[in-house]
Amino acid sequence: MTAAPALLETALMLAAHGIPPLPLRAGKVPFGNCPDCTGNACGGRPNMKTPGPCACPRPCHGWAAATTDPHVLNSAPWASAWRRGAAVAYHPGGVGLTVVDLDNPAAVQWARTALPATLTVPTTRGEHWLYQGAMRSVNGVRAGVDIKSTMSYARWLGPGNGNMAALSDAVRALAVKEPSTARRAPQTLTAPLRGGQGECPHRAATYLDRGIAMAVQRITEASSAVHATVYRTFLAVLSTHGRCGCLTETHVNRLFTAAQAKGETPRHCTDAWTNALTTLGL
Repeated sequence: MTAAPALLETALMLAAHGIPPLPLRAGKVPFGNCPDCTGNACGGRPNMKTPGPCACPRPCHGWAAATTDPHVLNSAPWASAWRRGAAVAYHPGGVGLTVVDLDNPAAVQWARTALPATLTVPTTRGEHWLYQGAMRSVNGVRAGVDIKSTMSYARWLGPGNGNMAALSDAVRALAVKEPSTARRAPQTLTAPLRGGQGECPHRAATYLDRGIAMAVQRITEASSAVHATVYRTFLAVLSTHGRCGCLTETHVNRLFTAAQAKGETPRHCTDAWTNALTTLGL
């Protein structure tokens, strides 16, 4: 059996299980765009961050080319990529998964003490830890550790070992930039509010005030994992009030002040707020 049929067979197996695959060329990277798609001149794939009209039949646009359609995988425009391919990858976020890519033994050892046990897949230099749930992808969250989920791809290296755990706050918190160790006095809001400008659908202003007070209490009472608690709290507030435009700088400064009183820096508060906005697409 040649490499091309073997790679295609693997891709079709993944697609049959609802996992969107794509071919990788030498160097473990996707194939480059065709001339019509170079520089996203076509507008990009409809499933990319900025939806576009591209309906190119070739495996262009990297991770966004991943598909579970066996007709596409078996098509003539993809045949050349399979013939020249070196590996099969998949889009974790496309099937609701997050891969923590541990690139060396030190990173693996760290994960065993810092992250919940889950399904693991051996790699050439380390391990992939897979969690049920999608999040944004970030490279270099710490030495030898990348997060691969939405808008990213991971090599298919087999089904792995163990039981897959749900995506935890400990993993989500890795996507938030680590704060500086220096402690500064509280400062006013520097992160964007964004969101809409309409009337709050909850009508009563007391609803928002009560929600902010509960969020401040949640941060204040955190006895551990303050870094993750701040991010989760910001995410919860924005998921409720981020689109209606009722949040003011006064509200957000109350959250920032509570976080900084627990030792968080202004920079981390801004990063956590911005990351929460990005996660929710605001």
